[in-house]
Amino acid sequence: MASHIFRSPLPDQEIPEVPLTAYVMQHAEELADEPAMIDGPSGRTYTFAQLSDHIHRLAGGLTANGFGAGSTVGVMAPNVPEYAIVFHAVAVAGGTVTTINPTYGAEEVQFQLNDAGAELLITIPDFIETAKAASEGTGVTRIAVIGDAPDDTVTPLADLYGDPISQVSVDVQEQVVVLPYSSGTTGMPKGVMLTHHNLVANLAQARPVLQYGESEMALAVLPFFHIYGMQVLMNCGLVSGATVVTMPRFDLEVFLQAHQEHGITRSFVAPPIVLAMAKHPLVDKYDMSSITQVFSGAAPLSAELAVECGERLDCEVVQGYGMTELSPVSHLTPPGQFKPGSAGITAPNTECLIVDVESGAQLGVGEDGEVWVRGPQVMKGYLNNQKATDETIDGDGWLHTGDIGHIDGDGHLFIVDRLKELIKYKGFQVPPAELEALLLTHPEIADSAVIGLPDTEAGELPVAYVVRKPGTEVDADGLKAFVAEKVATYKQLHRVTFIDEIPKSASGKIL
Repeated sequence: MASHIFRSPLPDQEIPEVPLTAYVMQHAEELADEPAMIDGPSGRTYTFAQLSDHIHRLAGGLTANGFGAGSTVGVMAPNVPEYAIVFHAVAVAGGTVTTINPTYGAEEVQFQLNDAGAELLITIPDFIETAKAASEGTGVTRIAVIGDAPDDTVTPLADLYGDPISQVSVDVQEQVVVLPYSSGTTGMPKGVMLTHHNLVANLAQARPVLQYGESEMALAVLPFFHIYGMQVLMNCGLVSGATVVTMPRFDLEVFLQAHQEHGITRSFVAPPIVLAMAKHPLVDKYDMSSITQVFSGAAPLSAELAVECGERLDCEVVQGYGMTELSPVSHLTPPGQFKPGSAGITAPNTECLIVDVESGAQLGVGEDGEVWVRGPQVMKGYLNNQKATDETIDGDGWLHTGDIGHIDGDGHLFIVDRLKELIKYKGFQVPPAELEALLLTHPEIADSAVIGLPDTEAGELPVAYVVRKPGTEVDADGLKAFVAEKVATYKQLHRVTFIDEIPKSASGKIL
């Protein structure tokens, strides 16, 4: 079969060889007095000039305190304007940010701090206890807090500020600027090494399609620790000169109120929020007429739900496709090119292959196979894990996504299935292997298998099949509680079924 590389129907974009913050804040001078970020609940505002000033002063202070070039800084916080300050200050100082889910338990946070080699952890007062517990036995020498410090073992972030510095010289192709954690296609969470160039490239690729305008209002409800929130909401909003309104957590009423109050034009969400916008009676109480587009990502959105939500709000409901390892966007929907169920067209400067899983043959239009992606947004690799890197990126630079789909005659990608074992709960990754390993630490459990159960609201629910050790009596509620104590809420088990044995292949893989 002839080679069939699918290329973007959009023209390639020029990708400048510059550090991330210089690119993201390129309009800071001309937009100096315009609001860059607003804290949704309090209205606390930073103009572009103020944001830039804070970034460079914190960068100077980090360097003076020994957390500069070569350091890794953990950030465990909800969406607040200061997230962008910390994130970009570390980038300017030549360091690496590892973004941590603030709903994680101490053990999960500790794993990431150790794996990433973090020396400083920045959080908010609400998460201090978790931060302290998680930092025990890691390389973290200081915990800093956004806001007031509860005691003298913690440093207020303001105390870390110093004299402003300009960007520390970095090799943009090699320097890892952010280290989010992803399970990839299988197994335990791994640090995804994304360089300055990866993130700049993906912003340059996405901007002509996302088409944010200056003075446009964007609501950032999806978390900045997640690559979608970090890049599409925070960084793409800022580089476009839009105003980013932050929401620390999703609450439907507050979300709707923010749309009405700020005249939000574009709403970047995940499928569970699309479901609420399509069906919840509360929506009718608010003026949502400013919305021109709802953009869904992080998990598959059904065609029916997209159409239903679009009809209710009188706007386009489109989706994109990507993964942490792609910085994150490889496919997205330009305004006016909506197709129900489509994840969009191939992004500029990006190539896509659809490959037969059995034969390895490259497939043509309308044929289902594994989606492979190549472009400047492909990660440098997984931190300290060459084996996983080699399993994900081949010798020709193609990243094997583990998702099954096809590209139609108009160049639109449709994702139909998943090769990989990940469970997607409300857009969050739940690695079955992690929960299976945790269940096996229970003294009364002999074996376990965790799978995703399809669910309209969540996408998939994690459920477990468990084999008890002979003569033991642990029950389902006991096991659910055992897991709940050790993992974030989205990884918790929704059902436990006891069986006699777990079916496995000859190689020992769970069937």
